Amino acid sequence: ERVLRMMDGILKKQGGRRRKDRMRRTNQRRLEKEKEGSSSSNNNINNSNNNATNRGGGSNSTNTTKKFVTEALRHPEKMLGCASTSILPEYQFSEKNGATGGGRIVVDSFSQKPLHNDDDGNISPLLSRLCLEVREAIDSDPMYGPRQDKERHNVGIEYELLLEQILRSMDIPFETEAELRVRGTAKTPDVLLSCPVGIRARRKESRNPLYAKSNEEDNSVRSSLTQKESVASVNLEDDDEYEWKVICWIDSKALFGDVETHTNSVLPQVETYVHRFGPGLVLYWFGHAPLSRLGDGHGDVAIVGGNVPDLMLMPTGEVHSQGGKRM
Repeated sequence: ERVLRMMDGILKKQGGRRRKDRMRRTNQRRLEKEKEGSSSSNNNINNSNNNATNRGGGSNSTNTTKKFVTEALRHPEKMLGCASTSILPEYQFSEKNGATGGGRIVVDSFSQKPLHNDDDGNISPLLSRLCLEVREAIDSDPMYGPRQDKERHNVGIEYELLLEQILRSMDIPFETEAELRVRGTAKTPDVLLSCPVGIRARRKESRNPLYAKSNEEDNSVRSSLTQKESVASVNLEDDDEYEWKVICWIDSKALFGDVETHTNSVLPQVETYVHRFGPGLVLYWFGHAPLSRLGDGHGDVAIVGGNVPDLMLMPTGEVHSQGGKRM
């Protein structure tokens, strides 16, 4: 009963902040629409027909160009290998000026296999100059490119699987992102918990705002759990360093949570989860910037770095810890 009262109080406090946030966003969107409507009406009086025509043709052309550029960066030999089909006639002269690929078989620097020009696996010894220069630019960039994007994607999947494995070992019920997609859910966090759980998260204004926890404190908590088989052995009250938060979902990020990435990319994404599922947790596996510099969605987004929280408080009053222990 004590645990339920505590979790109910936390949810009411967080729910009030969410309502205020929704009202603020609604008013802001209404003002933006009014401004856009007034400006667009003035523009339409002058040239409505021309704008409609340009928008229709321009958007299709832009989308086609973006898709072609994306595919060309992923498969330059396939998309740009033949100069006669990939380069406009007025730019064909560039192939004759300083051509470097005559009769040379290009080898992929990652797989050390010959690069192909068609889907049948036929090696093309005469690749266009544009293709060779694009390939050289891709191989010379160690940080950004199609191969690096694929590697980062694979690392993200590995850590999502690690998160699922840890939650199963803690006997926490949840649904994966794949299961949510099968259900047709519009917004899908990496893990949607089947019931709200409580975690002990570090405060933003704590003396040590970084993600790293003190080993002595973790060991004392674990020892207290092994000695006393009761939920009363866990401190359910907030203190200067930590506070209890209720979460309904977890989003895994296999990266370092710097201020720019968190503010511009992660926070707008997870705020959509807050509006649909309630408060949640962002887990930065490689640490994060000080909590005082990271937005928390008015208290609805808990931020943890390094690993999954060691303790999770269930609505029944049980405390589940890593290693399968229940108290």
